[in-house]
Formats: sequence, C-alpha cells, structure tokens
Amino acid sequence: MTKVNVDLTYETLLIELKKYITDDKALALIEKAYNKTLKLHHDEKRLTGEDYIVHPLNVALILSTIGADYETIVAAFLHDVILKNLMTKDEITSEFGEAIGSLVDGITIINRLNLSGDNESTIANHRKILVGLSEDVRVIIIKLADRLHNMRTLWVHDEKHQKEKAKETLDILIPIAHRLGMSQIKSELEDLSLRYSKPDAYFSIVEKLNATKKDRDALVTTMQNDISTILLDHGIKHNISGRSKSIYSIYKKLDKGRPFSDIYDLLALRVYVDTEEQCYQVLGIIHSKYKPIPKRFKDFIAMPKTNMYQSLHTTVFGVNEQLFEIQIRTFDMDLIAENGIASHWSYKENNGSGKVALQNAMETKLQFFKTIMELKNDKISDEEFVENVKGDMFNENIYVFTPKGDVIELPKGSTPIDFAYRVHSGVGDKMVGAIVNNGIVSLDYELHDNDIIKINTNKNQIGPSKEWINMAKTYQAKNKIKAFFNKIDKEEYQKRGEESLNKELKKKKIPSSSFFTTDNINKIIQETKDVDMNEVYVDIGNGKLNATQVINLVFGEIETKEEIILKKTQQKVVKPINIKNDIIVEGVEDIKVNVASCCKPIFNDQIVGYITKGYGISVHRSLCPNIKDLSERIIDVRWNETISRKYPTDILIHSIDNKNVLLDIISKTSNNDIVVQSINTITTNDNFMFEITLLVENKERLEKYLSEIRTLPNIIDAERIVK
Repeated sequence: MTKVNVDLTYETLLIELKKYITDDKALALIEKAYNKTLKLHHDEKRLTGEDYIVHPLNVALILSTIGADYETIVAAFLHDVILKNLMTKDEITSEFGEAIGSLVDGITIINRLNLSGDNESTIANHRKILVGLSEDVRVIIIKLADRLHNMRTLWVHDEKHQKEKAKETLDILIPIAHRLGMSQIKSELEDLSLRYSKPDAYFSIVEKLNATKKDRDALVTTMQNDISTILLDHGIKHNISGRSKSIYSIYKKLDKGRPFSDIYDLLALRVYVDTEEQCYQVLGIIHSKYKPIPKRFKDFIAMPKTNMYQSLHTTVFGVNEQLFEIQIRTFDMDLIAENGIASHWSYKENNGSGKVALQNAMETKLQFFKTIMELKNDKISDEEFVENVKGDMFNENIYVFTPKGDVIELPKGSTPIDFAYRVHSGVGDKMVGAIVNNGIVSLDYELHDNDIIKINTNKNQIGPSKEWINMAKTYQAKNKIKAFFNKIDKEEYQKRGEESLNKELKKKKIPSSSFFTTDNINKIIQETKDVDMNEVYVDIGNGKLNATQVINLVFGEIETKEEIILKKTQQKVVKPINIKNDIIVEGVEDIKVNVASCCKPIFNDQIVGYITKGYGISVHRSLCPNIKDLSERIIDVRWNETISRKYPTDILIHSIDNKNVLLDIISKTSNNDIVVQSINTITTNDNFMFEITLLVENKERLEKYLSEIRTLPNIIDAERIVK
C-alpha cells in the first residue's frame, strides 16, 4: 500500500511539476492557487490530525505523476473551496480563469453527491458523473486523485464509513479509471478498497505473498538477467523489470476457486524497448529460448484495447520450469498503459491545444463515450440511463472486428444489430443480413471475442424492424431503432393532426385564411410551448391536444382540457373505503381497522398497526414518521393476499410548466389502471406542484407510474408523500 506523504511540501511538489511544466505563467498560477488554499484553510485540520493543506498537496502530487496540465493542478488545490463555501465559482473564474472555475465547479458537483447505495438518487448521481465525464474528463481525473488520497487515509474513519467508501470506489470510480486506461491509479484503488471491504482476504494474501517473496524475487532476478543477456547479444537496447501482481487481481483469481500456488503470473516481467518493431523482435527471441504456453499469447499492439492500452503478453516456461508472464512494450506504450487518456497531457506543452487534444483523443479512442455523448441529448429517465449505460460500461465486454480489421468493443451478449449501429446508424438502418467468420448468421446471433463481422446492407431497405429492439443488447442500438420509428410516427401524427385541425375548422365554419394568421400562429405556439405548427399538429395527432382546444386558444370560446380536468378532480371528496378482511390483525377478530390518512398505505406496502384510543387499529406504512416513537402501541398486521380493490395514496409532482403537463400526468394513470380522485395545484416562484390523490391497486403499479411520470418533459420529480 502506498504510504501517505504527510511531510510533503510545496517545494517538493514544485520539483515534480517543473519536470514537465515549463511555462513560468502556469507555474505562477499554481503557486497562487497554493497560497490561496493555504490562506482559506489555514486553521483547518483533517481527521488524521494533519493540516488541511496536506490533502490538496497530495492530490496535486498524484496528478503530477500522470503529467496533469497546470489548470488541473490549480483546480486540485482549489477543489474544496466551493464545497466549504470559501469561494464561489464566479470568484474562482475571476481570479483564476473560466476553465479552472468550471473544473472546480465540476468536482464540487460530484463531491456533493452521495455515491453509496442503490436508491433512486444514486442512479441520478451515476448519470451526472458519467455525463460530466464526457464533458471534461479532467473533472473525473481530479476526482480519482482526490479519492485515492482519501482512501490512503481511510484508516481514520469507522468501519461502516470504510466499507461504504470502498464499495462506491469499486462500483463506480474504479470502472471509470479502467475505461480511462489509468491502471496505476486503478490498481492502488482496487487494493485499498479490498483492504477495507474484505480485510481478512486482503491480509491473508499479503501474508502469503510475504512468505514466498524471497523465493519469487530470486527467480525473477535470474530470469530477468537471462533475458537481458539474450537481448544484448542481439543488439537490442532495452530496460527490464520485475512486475508485482496487485493484491486485488490475486484476490479475484482466488475468489474464482483457483489455489494460490496455481496463480502463475505471480512471476512477472516487463520489457521496454524503443520501437514497435523491436517489441516483436523481443517476443521472437524470448520464444526461441523459452517455450510459450499455447493460447496465452495476446497482441494488444496490433489490436489495442479501446482504452488505448498496447502491449504484447506471453507466458513461458522460464528458469526452473517456472511459469513467467512477460509483457513487452515501448516506453511510449508504457506511458499510456499506466496513465491512459491522461498520458495525452504530455503533448500539451508542444501543441498548445490542451483540452481539445485530450477530448478528441477520448472521443476517438474510447468508443464508449460516444454513447455517453449521444445519451446527453436523449429525453430518458435516470433509471433508463443507468440501466443501459452501466450495462455497456461496467459489464464484461468482447472485442470484435470489421472486415478491415478495426476493433469494435461491445458488451458481452451483443448481436450483429449492436455491431451495425456501433459502426454507423446508417449501416444499422439499411442492414439486411450479417456474416460472422465467413458464415451467415441470424440477427439475434450472440457475438464472441475475435469474431469478424460483415454487415450486408441494401440501399432500398426502408429501415429496421421493431423486433430488433428486443434482439439488441446495447442502448445505443435500441435507441437508434426507436428513433427511426419515432420519426415515422411523428410524420404520421403530424399528418393526422393537420387533417384533424382543418376538419374542425370546416365544422365550425372558420376560414383557414382568418385562422392561420401570423398573430394567431404565434399565440398558439406560445400557449402550447411548441417550436412551430408542425409540432402542434403532432400534439393533436398523438392526442396530447385536440383540435377544438387549439381553436379555443385563438378564440377563447370554451375552457381548455386541463381546466376541465382540474374542475372535475380538484378538491373532490374522497369516500372512505371499507377495509374489513383486507387487512388481517393476527389473533384478533371483529376489531375496527382504518387506513391511516397521513401515509395512506396501499397493497404490498410494509405495514404496521397502531392501537388508537377508542378508534380501533390504524394501519400505517412501516416507515411513517408519525409512529416512529410509538412502539408500545404497535402491533403486527398484514395484507390479505386476495385483495383486488384500489386504495388511495398521495403523491406530489414538481413541474417547471403548468401548461400541457396535466394531460400527460392523467394519460399515464389510464395506462397503469390508476384513478385520480383529486388534484390540487400549488404555485411557487419558479415551478408548479400538483398534489394528487390516486386510487391504485398495489405498490408496484404506483412505482411504475411514478417512474413514467419522471420521464415526462418539464417534470422535475414525482414522489409519494406523507401528510
């Protein structure tokens, strides 16, 4: 485990920074940020007892090891000042520049998020992190460095906090570090996470490694000297080093049932040379003396991983017939292998295109982020985003090839449909068949590592089949197919809506020339908040508006549909429901049972009974705050499994718009067999709230309804409430 540098000074850090940052103005700005941080946090201590400045100094040092640009170093010093209300974004921008203000603001947003747990807010947080990553990768790199130093000092926290931080690091941040190719930081984060999440397993491996260290070191040294001698005999300039296996990677193999003695890549070497050609020469020389193990050779130079990693891997029978895993790469390849996308910082001093070069490299090298960037513009829920993106990002992947040899990364289980849309949406839309490894396959065929796929297209093909949505694995493919049919549906809705409006105008004997004036059209667009009349036609065609309603926007003859709905439902009296036999009170019969009006439980809610004074049993949701301190009167109750009736419950919907939203809210109730009993509209300065009482059959239907509401445009949130 890396030791925390508590004695680190700014002067020591400056020595490291000057190794690659030569611009005096950039160095002056870094020093200014250091002094600012020192002043703002002058009386602050960390839980470890150290001065606060130790933390940003260590974060900056970690970033310096990967050649971070000066803006990132400055932001590293200032990364907590907004969070601690010591400076505002505008103040940072004014003093240090817009780029640094944005970086500090970005890291502040991420640091305010609770990444632990599996609740809905966490899902939304995942989305913000991933989208933020695609906008400026430096934000997440600062976050990784920040987390690494905090993990190094995690010993100061209690066990519960340690396990929470270890879990979120493993679940969220380590996969991102892997995607960025930052293996050095990733490996240390993995070991530290294992240290705190499963200390017994961690220290067991450490003990075994220590017990075998002397013998392993002797074998590695002998093998290292032998290979070095052979390469020098062939005139190949090189460096060679032993490579330690990370504790976490050993744990993963042990966790799969492999014995410790069978992990043969514990003996590992890495050879560095100047050119790609020399990599293959070294491989041939090593294989000529040491017999390689079949199927253990991997060529990541000819076929780089999508995180830019390049190297030759082979496993051979070495000295004393021991198995050695050997990696062969150039010095430049090693820089990328250790730092991944962050290695592009090393070119900034020469080309001056800093952030642009880094972002372009990310977009071209990391195919995954193309999907992220597309998703930013899609109107999808947080749940859909995470379900599909985490499926692409965090699950096991395969690597397949185009006929020209280009590598395409896809999630395991992908089909030719996913491959076609990953290549280009036009290829997917015009696809008529697929050939894998020279054989025709069905479109639902599951692709495997190293498959070579050719997509047959036909320019006369109208488009994809709706059945492909269920065959596709990736969200990207599913989304492209849905978009194709949405476009067709939109055209049909537009045509239908235009015909409906013209028909209604004729019915009301209103001349088109007097209705479609510039003023009237502008009024309609303003009231409906549509972009143009074509969108109005679409809304009429899909039932969101009706023709009469649009005409009334101009002439104001009758109430709008929303007003009619509100009048019918607003403040409607909710009739009490007889719940006899619906809720069972264990061991008690013929007692009055009421559903609590504060939390309004529905079927499948976890419930408890509260013994009232003179009014029988009041049934509450288990988490109802009104009974949390009344344990002496709480008894066990349960739902009768044969219930089929609907029960009332209250929800609150936050919206930024009061127009058109209500129709969408009501339409979603019919889709879920839910009845609206009452609606109360609450207006605030910035948005609107609808307090709605629903009749719903069970908890699952309610959750599905709330999930669908959250996906609607202009909806901020929808939640169940307790009064």
